[in-house]
Amino acid sequence: MDLSELHGALASKSYDKIGELCDELLIQVASRGIPFQEEWPYAIHLMGHIYANDLNSARFLWKSIPEGIKKTRPEITAAWKIGQCLWTRDYTGVYSAVRGFEWSPEAVALVTAFSEVYTKKMFNLLVSAYSTISVADVAHFMGMTEDEARNYALQHDWSLDSSSGMLIVKKPCITKEQKLDPGKLQRLTEYVFHLEH
Repeated sequence: MDLSELHGALASKSYDKIGELCDELLIQVASRGIPFQEEWPYAIHLMGHIYANDLNSARFLWKSIPEGIKKTRPEITAAWKIGQCLWTRDYTGVYSAVRGFEWSPEAVALVTAFSEVYTKKMFNLLVSAYSTISVADVAHFMGMTEDEARNYALQHDWSLDSSSGMLIVKKPCITKEQKLDPGKLQRLTEYVFHLEH
């Protein structure tokens, strides 16, 4: 079974392509009648779908993995635990599932990259949803201790109201780029000229 394309994608950190690539490779291998189930990188395959936020495909893959393989390869179950927590919106559980397993050398970079992307996504959701938020709530949503959450927020230019203990969210500056329409400019020029004469 040739998984060189998968190893190349992992080496180049093309994590968003892992799930689809594994799907294609799995179909190729299965269509040739090659026994693959014992050797297939199910944990990487699952994490590829999870990284790409394709939970339906991850769920389908999980259901198709033989029970015997799930029982003998705990990394597969650990990857699915992340998927389950995402499915149920258990924010703290996602982080616990990521940190609660000693990932193989093949999976550790993918899981770490997922965790970083997920942390940024959660932080951006907090930015868009709140103007002030408690340190405890940030810690809950970000899977951090309160000290880590406070420091993370302050590093991202939020401020701490010492009297209330609330974090004040810094909203990103939104700049609108105005396009100059030559037709409108011409009409405006003619209008001003008409008013002056």
